[in-house]
Amino acid sequence: MKRVMIIGAGKIGETAAFLLQQSGDYQVTLADANQALLDKCTDGNIRKAKLDVNDAAALENALEAQDMVLSACPFFLNVKIAAAAAKAKTHYFDLTEDVATTNAIREIAQNAEVSFMPQCGLAPGFISIAAYDIAKQFDTLDSVKLRVGALPQFPTNSLMYNLTWSTDGLINEYCNPCDAIYEGERKEVMPLEGYERFALDGIEYEAFNTSGGLSALAEILDGKVYNLDYKTVRYPGHCQLMKILLNELKLNKKRDMLKEIMEDSIPFTPQDVVLVFVSVSGTVNGRSVQRSYSRKIYNQEVGGKDFTAIQLTTAGAACAVIDLHAKGLLPGNGFVKQEDVIFKDLISNRFAQYYN
Repeated sequence: MKRVMIIGAGKIGETAAFLLQQSGDYQVTLADANQALLDKCTDGNIRKAKLDVNDAAALENALEAQDMVLSACPFFLNVKIAAAAAKAKTHYFDLTEDVATTNAIREIAQNAEVSFMPQCGLAPGFISIAAYDIAKQFDTLDSVKLRVGALPQFPTNSLMYNLTWSTDGLINEYCNPCDAIYEGERKEVMPLEGYERFALDGIEYEAFNTSGGLSALAEILDGKVYNLDYKTVRYPGHCQLMKILLNELKLNKKRDMLKEIMEDSIPFTPQDVVLVFVSVSGTVNGRSVQRSYSRKIYNQEVGGKDFTAIQLTTAGAACAVIDLHAKGLLPGNGFVKQEDVIFKDLISNRFAQYYN
């Protein structure tokens, strides 16, 4: 039985702990500095530990007793956890969307005896694995488009949006430069730009650039694809309002204030839907071809508990790659890219069942 510590007892961390523990193959410890969050986890089979990741000695000591650690913390804490994991020789996974954090973890992984796999959630994570699987089916590539949205089923406010996951992560995606390949050249593009409209299943959406969703795809496909981009999906009208808040009112320079405003004003909803869409065009055997992958995942009950779609898709993807690693299907040391995962292995894994 593998020993896994999940650091961060928020919605995603608690979900990942529940899924792994329910499988019967993992001894799970849920850790957080906030005792109130730990107390919300009522599953008696999940061990709980109060742990401050800023206490380097305590963190390293806690990880020495674990085979694996999953950080479900805000991105700015992940480098500390990764550094402790390297010293404790504990395999490391996280959910970060932050590019700088991922690059720092890549450095830590260079001479490590264990593996380091950041960006293990929905986007980045599942979406880039799915996109790369389709891209490999082509002889030459023209465009690779990744689109993901975590949306309320019943939007009622002017933003047409409800908070469903980390506010820090959301703000980071909306404010940081975005990796892309445009007309064969790898470059950074601005968030909230690249606006487009499209319809799926009779519902109209908008999409625009956000940071972090590509994982390592831009690096892997550099020189091989003409256009590559990742965009977040929202209901029409959201992007323009966010531009007013972030650019005209300059809240992109006051992120703490923006976080406080959003968490105070935008309600959480348990009734959500996650939209996943990949479109790839290029040539196969000399013929121009387009292939796509599309899913909509809704909130649902698992094991007698209600979970949002973003909880199940994010935690499910992370648990799936942890499970694949435990089965020896991923590298045992060094930096592991999401694209190292075989999509067939991922989608057939028990923890990725929610995507089906």
